Amino acid sequence: MSKLHTVNKSPFDKNSFDSCLTLAEDGSAVLLIEDGVYAAVAGGDVAARIADASSRLKVYVLGPDLAARGMAEDRIADGVSVVDYGGFVDLAEAHDAVHSWL
Repeated sequence: MSKLHTVNKSPFDKNSFDSCLTLAEDGSAVLLIEDGVYAAVAGGDVAARIADASSRLKVYVLGPDLAARGMAEDRIADGVSVVDYGGFVDLAEAHDAVHSWL
C-alpha cells in the first residue's frame, strides 16, 4: 500500500520530518506543506537527508507554501519536485492513504 505523507512542521522546530523519513515505506511520497517547506531548502543536513531518502521515496513541496514564505523554487534541494494545489490533489488520489505528520 503506497502512502502520501504530508509534513507541515519545520525540521528546525520538530522531528516530524525525520520521523517521516525513517518510518515511511519504500515507494511512498512525502509532500512538504506549510512550515514543512523549510525542509526543501538546498544545502545543509536536511537536504542531505532528502538525498539519502530519494532512492526509496519521492519528495515534493507545495509551491504556494514556498511562495508564501518568500522562498524561490530555485532554492530547493535536488530531488524535490514542486507541485501546485492540483498536484497535491493528484498525489492524494494516486496513493492508497494520506498520513499527516504533525
